[in-house]
Amino acid sequence: MLGIGNLAKKVFGTPNDRKVKSTRPLVARINAMEPQFQAMSDADLIGKTRELQGRAQSGEPLDSLLPEAFANCREGARRALGLRAFDTQLMGGIFLHEGNIAEMKTGEGKTLVATFPAYLNALAGKGVHIVTVNDYLAKRDAEWMGKVFAQLGMTTGVVYPFQQDAEKRAAYQADVTYATNNELGFDYLRDNMKGSIEEMTQRGHFFAIVDEVDSILIDEARTPLIISGPSQDRSELYKVLDGFMPELTGEHYKIDEKTRNATYTEEGNEFLEKRLQQAGVLPEGQTLYDPESTTVVHHANQALRAHRLFHRDQNYIVNNDEVVLIDEFTGRMMAGRRLSDGLHQAIEAKEGVAIQPENVTLASVTFQNYFRLYDKLAGMTGTAATEAEEFAEIYKLGVVEVPTNRPIARVDEHDRVYRTATEKYAAVIEEIKEAHGRGQPLLVGTTSIEKSEMLSDMLKREGIPHNVLNARQHEQEAQIVAEAGKPGAVTIATNMAGRGTDIQLGGNVEMKVLEALTADPEANPDDLRARIEAEHATDKQKVLEAGGLYVLATERHESRRIDNQLRGRSGRQGDPGRSLFFLSLEDDLMRIFGSDRLDKVLSSLGMKEGEAIIHPWVNKSLERAQAKVEGRNFDIRKQLLKFDDVMNDQRKAIFSQRREIMESDDVSDIAADMRHQVIDDLIDDHMPPRSYPDQWDLTGLKVAALDRLNMDLPIPDWGAEDGVDQEAMRARVTEATDAYMTQKAEQFGPESMAQIEKQVLLQQIDAKWREHLVTLEHLRSVVGFRGYAQRDPLSEYKTEAFQLFEGLLDGLRGDVTQNLARIRPLTDAEREAMLRQYQDQLTKQQDEMHPEHAAADGGEASAHAPGFDANDPSTWGNPSRNDPCPCGSGERFKNCHGRLV
Repeated sequence: MLGIGNLAKKVFGTPNDRKVKSTRPLVARINAMEPQFQAMSDADLIGKTRELQGRAQSGEPLDSLLPEAFANCREGARRALGLRAFDTQLMGGIFLHEGNIAEMKTGEGKTLVATFPAYLNALAGKGVHIVTVNDYLAKRDAEWMGKVFAQLGMTTGVVYPFQQDAEKRAAYQADVTYATNNELGFDYLRDNMKGSIEEMTQRGHFFAIVDEVDSILIDEARTPLIISGPSQDRSELYKVLDGFMPELTGEHYKIDEKTRNATYTEEGNEFLEKRLQQAGVLPEGQTLYDPESTTVVHHANQALRAHRLFHRDQNYIVNNDEVVLIDEFTGRMMAGRRLSDGLHQAIEAKEGVAIQPENVTLASVTFQNYFRLYDKLAGMTGTAATEAEEFAEIYKLGVVEVPTNRPIARVDEHDRVYRTATEKYAAVIEEIKEAHGRGQPLLVGTTSIEKSEMLSDMLKREGIPHNVLNARQHEQEAQIVAEAGKPGAVTIATNMAGRGTDIQLGGNVEMKVLEALTADPEANPDDLRARIEAEHATDKQKVLEAGGLYVLATERHESRRIDNQLRGRSGRQGDPGRSLFFLSLEDDLMRIFGSDRLDKVLSSLGMKEGEAIIHPWVNKSLERAQAKVEGRNFDIRKQLLKFDDVMNDQRKAIFSQRREIMESDDVSDIAADMRHQVIDDLIDDHMPPRSYPDQWDLTGLKVAALDRLNMDLPIPDWGAEDGVDQEAMRARVTEATDAYMTQKAEQFGPESMAQIEKQVLLQQIDAKWREHLVTLEHLRSVVGFRGYAQRDPLSEYKTEAFQLFEGLLDGLRGDVTQNLARIRPLTDAEREAMLRQYQDQLTKQQDEMHPEHAAADGGEASAHAPGFDANDPSTWGNPSRNDPCPCGSGERFKNCHGRLV
């Protein structure tokens, strides 16, 4: 019997059904144009692009160009790749163009879908960014889909780490640019640290399509992007603290796994204090509660977290004497990414590898605030519905479920719950043996590298051949995934999110052809392909008869989306498939978040060893636990965003000011405004408004003017004159200072002075912003304690951050004015001394590079070269700078006749 809600949906349809239905007339119009575009030549397709570009850039709305643009793009893809987009793919493209998240199941061809809205929006000439989860996918998709864009007369670029600036600039100038979320965010920060507009790489934020949008905008949004520089070396402190960690017992600390936090108890603090005093880290008489101990306490907490909350082969691996973090959502290594606040150094001390210096923040941004820079944002994923609320609230993105091209035939079974992990793994091995025996390919999901390797050892003991896919096998990823659909294949995978390669039943034909050609380059490609396709058809039939791909998960993740991503690997394009989750009461999710009621129910059933409970109620209970965790994680991200929004307003103000300065040829007005504001502040401080002359501090004003304005002004004498008040003093100081700066500009020359003012402004803005970021970090770390005094930490943070920003602006005005007032042209003697110093440095460098020439310096004088005339350089030959001088002095040429004057 249908419930009232379900009955209403049956009659009226869901909001999602109505959205899908609304696109059908548009899809019909695109389909009607297909014969017309098929009749066009390749040149005609490019001609159509030029026509559409002209119309778009002359103001015609993109919505009205959509049917023609999509029809042109579909034909371009058919010719370039041999792929004709399904109607459901066109629907997905329409939703993306409208600024939605298109939820499309695995295997529905999201990579091709992105080309439609990307092509349409690129017609505007402002550049489109397609965002992927890793560099491999960015390069692969740019190369693969670049063929479609080339067929249509458009350019494609790809951005990746350690790319030359000129190449990166060219990639951003392309019509469509593929890049990872990290690289886009870092380029944005780096651009706003550059010294001129010409050095910047990005050209704006018009439209972005984010692939695996849930992974990028939600999973990775908990951690901000930070560009940092090294600070002081504290490696000895890390080592000392690390030495105490094995001595700690359970009474010394408390662990909260839900919030991933660790704190010392009273006993722990006493123990630590005693040991730190013995080690000479804490001076005699100083306690951990003294303000001077703040740094030591902070690093002691980080050492505790490193030992009790961060586990090798789960949160990080040690690779080439280096601690490399593992992305908990994709299982990939995050080379170059480091934990902040000394936590990474604490882990390095724990593992006994080289401790890198701690870093200070130079620039930072969260993914939320970076992606909100775009005029329009869209995303694609197989799993977004569970996070629809967050997408709507944070990014103003709607989620639309796009129907599959063929109905899903996968069977999703109820979870099996065992009492212990040992019983669970025994049952998993039996299930794998049974499925492998009947030739069914298996994808076995685990939540950590440690567990995947433990399972691998168990399968080796049973003699079952298998592949392991985790951070250690990062490079063979595409190869392993391509083989996962072969008959009887067993693949163990740690988190299958965003792998970007489909598991095809029977194996991947393209990969097999490529392998065969690599092994035998002389073979005929057509014959090879025909043979491999015949073998593949046989293998695919075997797999279909065995029931398709079997997804067997050994644990539930704390997020339902990650489980759904794993499930979604099976049943692509209407293929048969099966999914089943094996759980135990000892699993992290069940232990930390599972309800006590579930535990009681299982205990009261009196289950025998090896028995499992299978019931829809168990699934519901687990879903509630997962929803609870997702809600908590959403709150963490929302809180992070609220704090970052405070900084974001300030970041935007600073970055836009920087850009304005870089774009200006003449910033003398900005410098003059700052100088006049400094003078106003000096007058107000030393001659307060509505005060009497005997309350003025004219001597202090004279000293301050000398310090800030570099001018020794007769201020006490001016103040003694009749009728001189604050306004008259302000006018005199301003007039004298303006004349002084005008004279300075004449000494340097207008062009040089303009460059000097611009460089001083940019350097001071950068220096002040860096200091401000560090101060805000410290404020953020302590403001939480205000909650104990019944004060809202967020509003306290907003108030104090605003005051700090005002202080930054005041300091900026003062420092810029002071620096510009003190600069002066070099004297001839200073210029000659600098040139000599430069030459000496050059000589030293060349001596180190060419020690064989060094002997020439001490050599005896020898006869000068034949025909040598000291006054005629044409007779000197062509000696290198380090060769003996041809005059015969024994000196090097660069120190003798070749010396730069």
